[in-house]
Amino acid sequence: MENGFVILGIVALLFLSMYGYSYLSVAREMAKMKKEKQIQKDRDELRRERRLKHQAIIDEKVRKFNERREEIQRELKLLKDMKNKQKVG
Repeated sequence: MENGFVILGIVALLFLSMYGYSYLSVAREMAKMKKEKQIQKDRDELRRERRLKHQAIIDEKVRKFNERREEIQRELKLLKDMKNKQKVG
């Protein structure tokens, strides 16, 4: 009878160790997936920041272009007005 409990304990220990081993591999896989997800999240954040910086540069160039265009239009209007004054005067 005593040997039966020992054998039963060994079998139970065997099943527990198999369960623990299988759970350990699952836990490792989940940790690996979590780490990869964090790395991907960091990469996406870095890409988003780069895109925002690039967009800010583009916006600044467009703003300068528009200012220059308006300045040229004002100067052309001024020249046209001066030309009209000379014709009239």
